[in-house]
Amino acid sequence: MGVSTALQLTGDDSSSALGIDKSVDIIGHIRSLPTQEDRTAAITRIRNIEREAMVKQVPQPGLLELMDYLQSKALKRALCTRNFETPVNHLLTTHLPTHEFLPIITRDTPDILPKPDPAGILHIAKEWGTKPEDLIMVGDSLDDMTAGHLAGAATILLLNDHNRALKEHEHTHMWVKRLDDIISILEDGVADPAENPKDDDDEWVNEQ
Repeated sequence: MGVSTALQLTGDDSSSALGIDKSVDIIGHIRSLPTQEDRTAAITRIRNIEREAMVKQVPQPGLLELMDYLQSKALKRALCTRNFETPVNHLLTTHLPTHEFLPIITRDTPDILPKPDPAGILHIAKEWGTKPEDLIMVGDSLDDMTAGHLAGAATILLLNDHNRALKEHEHTHMWVKRLDDIISILEDGVADPAENPKDDDDEWVNEQ
């Protein structure tokens, strides 16, 4: 079993910089721009925002505890993100220097469509020599849940103030308030995604 983690560093600031509504997919918008000059300018604005954001990065609550647990169990970890490579590397070298993530899939990774396409998750499974069904996709957006679900992986939603409605989405198999809550899920055994624990009175997904 392995854990694929989604990493999101940008959000409303990126949408504002491009003059689009936050509901519009940023990557799709950039690709739809009419000229290469327009696309390059938009990418530059996003890169600048991500560089500014990365110096303010702090680990999500429970991240270090979860990573230490996974490492102690020799469980593989990968990253699948729509961010650029530079802020991702900054996060790993600054906050997780002793942890290995392979592969790391970013917006810069060639020939892999971004989430919600499942290509990134399928690529991770192939690199690990395992089935997608043996992976867990952890993230905080619908794109994360959909990518994992379409790949056949189990999905875990990390709750925040902006995504609570996704608890009930069919692509969300489980949810947690903190990343280290995932430890108890792994200790108890991950349910088949077809047996959605949201429908049961299960401690994995109950609000405390």
